[in-house]
Amino acid sequence: MLYQKILAEIETKGALLYILIDPDKSSTEELKQFITTCEGSNVDGFLVGGSLMMSGDFDSYLKQLKMITKLPVIIFPGGVEQVSQYADAILFLSIISGRNPENLIGKHVLAAPLIKRIGIEPISTGYMLIESGKTTTAEFMSGSKPIPRHKPEIAAAHAIAAEYLGMKLIYLEAGSGAEHSVPEEMIFAVSKICSLPIIVGGGIRNPRMARKKVEAGGKIIVIGNHFDDKSNHSQLKEFADAVHINLNPLIEV
Repeated sequence: MLYQKILAEIETKGALLYILIDPDKSSTEELKQFITTCEGSNVDGFLVGGSLMMSGDFDSYLKQLKMITKLPVIIFPGGVEQVSQYADAILFLSIISGRNPENLIGKHVLAAPLIKRIGIEPISTGYMLIESGKTTTAEFMSGSKPIPRHKPEIAAAHAIAAEYLGMKLIYLEAGSGAEHSVPEEMIFAVSKICSLPIIVGGGIRNPRMARKKVEAGGKIIVIGNHFDDKSNHSQLKEFADAVHINLNPLIEV
């Protein structure tokens, strides 16, 4: 089970660095060099998906990606159409910060039989949108109001509810291209009340920010938009070193 391997890797490294890949933003031809750089920089895995799928074939994209890398490839679905057998697992996301029943259970009922049939590992994830300074695509498409960034206690209450419901991960999401990342105070509040590993994504633009999220309690740091700019690819190793806090406890970032 990939989930158990992720837990073991967190125990060893302290936290993990995952790169979010949006198939709409890069062709498989452009991916190869980037993936090679990621592997050489000690990146731990990839999330693949997006709020929209405007181009390409999702199955084909994942097949090509799996041919390029042996690192874990996990689907980060923006909809039921982003379910595929050509990945190692899928985040079975429930937007627990919102009150839209379609994103709490409705779409899951449609996706579950397909996930069962193709045999991909589902990882139940309580997904929370956090206020980030502007309306993100995830917020707009889901119709879910984000949790105010100055209300860590609201996020903490949602997280413990998700744990009691049997979920396996908590995802605190500021959104792609967020003006502000998830506050450390909120990550800390969630980590203190909830024993589930916390994923943190959105608006993390440098290794120092990534290390702060880990020090606050984040266990998987997700970077997406920052690496759409090829000039930032040279920072991948710095990000990985900053996140792997057990392996690099005294690193300056």
